Amino acid sequence: MAAHQQIPPPATLDPAGMRDPTRADAPFRTVPAVAPLSGQDRSILPDETERSLEGCAVRDLISVRHAGVGDLLHAYAAGTITPSDVLSALRIAINEDASGRDAILARVPGADEAAAVSTRRWQTGTARLLEGIPFGIKDIIDVAGTLVTSGSMFTGDRIARDDAPVVAALRAAGAIPFVMTATTEFATGSPFNPRYGPVANPWDATRWTGGSSTGSGAALAARLLPLALGTDTGGSIRVPSCWCGTTGLKPSRERVSRAGVAPLSWTLDHVGPMARSAADIAASFPVMTALFDAGLNAECEGLRHGAADVAGLRIGVPCGWFTDQVSSDVLFNWRAALTVFETLGCQLVPMPQIDVEPLHKAGWTILLSELATYHEERIDHTALFDAGLVHRLRQGMEIRASDYGRALQMRLEAQETVLAAMAGVDLMITPGLGGEAGRLDTMSVDVDGRPIPFQEIISRNTMLFDLTGFPALMLPSGVGKHGLPTGIQLVGRPLDDGLCLRAGVAFQAATDHHGALPPRLEVFV
Repeated sequence: MAAHQQIPPPATLDPAGMRDPTRADAPFRTVPAVAPLSGQDRSILPDETERSLEGCAVRDLISVRHAGVGDLLHAYAAGTITPSDVLSALRIAINEDASGRDAILARVPGADEAAAVSTRRWQTGTARLLEGIPFGIKDIIDVAGTLVTSGSMFTGDRIARDDAPVVAALRAAGAIPFVMTATTEFATGSPFNPRYGPVANPWDATRWTGGSSTGSGAALAARLLPLALGTDTGGSIRVPSCWCGTTGLKPSRERVSRAGVAPLSWTLDHVGPMARSAADIAASFPVMTALFDAGLNAECEGLRHGAADVAGLRIGVPCGWFTDQVSSDVLFNWRAALTVFETLGCQLVPMPQIDVEPLHKAGWTILLSELATYHEERIDHTALFDAGLVHRLRQGMEIRASDYGRALQMRLEAQETVLAAMAGVDLMITPGLGGEAGRLDTMSVDVDGRPIPFQEIISRNTMLFDLTGFPALMLPSGVGKHGLPTGIQLVGRPLDDGLCLRAGVAFQAATDHHGALPPRLEVFV
């Protein structure tokens, strides 16, 4: 696990006190009465047609390490392994793997006790929906009784008082908060975190994972966890998912509660799941949502069992902004993915070009302005900050109030523009990031031999969907010329998260890109 540097800041910051201005509107919102999602009465039975971990034991570290959410649930139901065994095996992996030393920051107290409870529940037939599934939590999301630092010197040795609602919801469904995963400082710094250091990409230690959910992406790729939580403000779930060859969902805006999460931008922040497959996200996502949605629950229940018919879907194929600054191998893999969807019975529909550039700039204006609102008072202590955060903080402090206001007004324009372009299609599929994982030494991405700075690539195809709040799912699409993962992004209309997952499950059933391993792990399979 990452080393903990102790350099006391002038005043310890508790992110729980960083107020979200949108909370002032809460008394004027109405919340429909809904039925809670119940895992108590659900039986999870092994399906003979699906993979299980029969014969697996704790000594068989590799089988456990490579098991996803669905694999573990089937193995638990079959009685071939217990949650306590799984935690023991994953701890061995974390202790022995290089990614365990930079992606994992701290253990969550009480995990062993929770695993013992889960083991008894499986034995007594009272298992809940995600009983015994260990998950990682990005180090800006509160977990009761746990060191949660936001990757910053300013937070000191802060112990969170309560679970964030998303953590509490997963815990209530039987999942086990297991470890805290690394982040860039306050989810906006550079790769070189001042408190814990950088998180290397498990595919190539000279490359970055992408941010800001760095540890969650790396831990999933290194097969140290089956499930993790991330946050996404400009692409911070989808970027590490793309560069680490895993799967990540930025949900529809506010579908998952942001309470108990250190804020970066109250306008753009999203909380969501990261896993190794869309099916694993479908198994876990419904319990995370702030409000119960019977339609989402029913659709994801079908996806848990492999039902993913996408025949007849109209897939929007964008051009211009989304494909302009993208390497030829990323484009090749994107086009190959579109062909897969055609073979699954989908119709490809060319989309009109969207003028994304002003909308992209508006997203960054909002992010930087709101970052400055939260952290301007600490600007005199730049030696304690990550250099990348300081650069963005100074940018935010120079933005005029009128420019910020106009950027906020453009959110509606962005939504209307994207919806108009998607008229007549069910989903849009874009290339993921413009190139394979960027180099840590140059902080640049290779786009057909041209080194492009991180800032110009990382959020280019993702920020628009934080601005609009539309759901976006990042999936592996193969590897590029350097042998590193590339990705595609499935984008839906508001609240079409389930449709994105259905298309993702169908694509991954027809391909095996999500099963690819970092080279150093292939020898163990």
